[in-house]
Amino acid sequence: MSRLFVAIGDSFTEGVGDWEPRLPNGVRGWADRVAKQLSKEDPGWRYANLAIRSRRLDRIIEEQIEPALAMNPDVISFYAGGNDILEFRKDLDVVLANYTAAVERLATSGAQILLFTGFDIPVHPMLAPFKRRNWKFNDRVRELALQHGDTVTLVDYWEWEVYRDRRMWDVDKLHMNRAGHRYMAIRVLEILGANHQLAFEDFGDIERVSPVQAVRRDVEWLRQWVLPMFGRRIRGVTLGDELEPRWQQPIRPADGMKKLYRKGLQKKARRHAKTPD
Repeated sequence: MSRLFVAIGDSFTEGVGDWEPRLPNGVRGWADRVAKQLSKEDPGWRYANLAIRSRRLDRIIEEQIEPALAMNPDVISFYAGGNDILEFRKDLDVVLANYTAAVERLATSGAQILLFTGFDIPVHPMLAPFKRRNWKFNDRVRELALQHGDTVTLVDYWEWEVYRDRRMWDVDKLHMNRAGHRYMAIRVLEILGANHQLAFEDFGDIERVSPVQAVRRDVEWLRQWVLPMFGRRIRGVTLGDELEPRWQQPIRPADGMKKLYRKGLQKKARRHAKTPD
């Protein structure tokens, strides 16, 4: 009997930072890696990923939870709320209440639910208030994991010191890079008790930079990534507005994910060629 893993959420779960043009939306990510390893142990595993970058909690609840539950999954990963934490105009108590309701809805499914804390990313002092919102969010995630211990499993990302190394992060400092996603996949597979063939090699000593270099990097980061991000928020647009879920319908990773994506592109091209002007 086949089993199904469904991943829902935002850029963390979509795979942003682990760039791969031969896969949907140009990314791979930890969830794809987990699904692939599960399928190597049991080719019957199926996988869907409904996550889209920049999605806020309310849209994830509206667009992803019921479609995910309708698939009758065995495992659901749920990471949401990070984009809401970065918006001061959003009442965090309301966000936490909505998050709680979403977890309680997922917990009724009988599936194993994976919840994630948010990592305490080292940030510029001007962004320190966001860290306090993240701490409060993480406290609630842990409380829910304890309350629903039979069905909810905590992935306590916050506790993993390896992510304090900047080499685990993409250039925007907000998303894991390929190494970060690979390590996340390894830890999730271990939490699921699944065998896998993934390996993570230690980076060695951290590169030391002078105070002047550190300031220059921070200024460049603020210019290239932080200010444009807040600019998009002011305009009410996101990087995910034109995107669709990467794996909206369940696939069998054992059939080859890149191969499945190529076939999907070919089908779209044929349909487009048949459509009259």
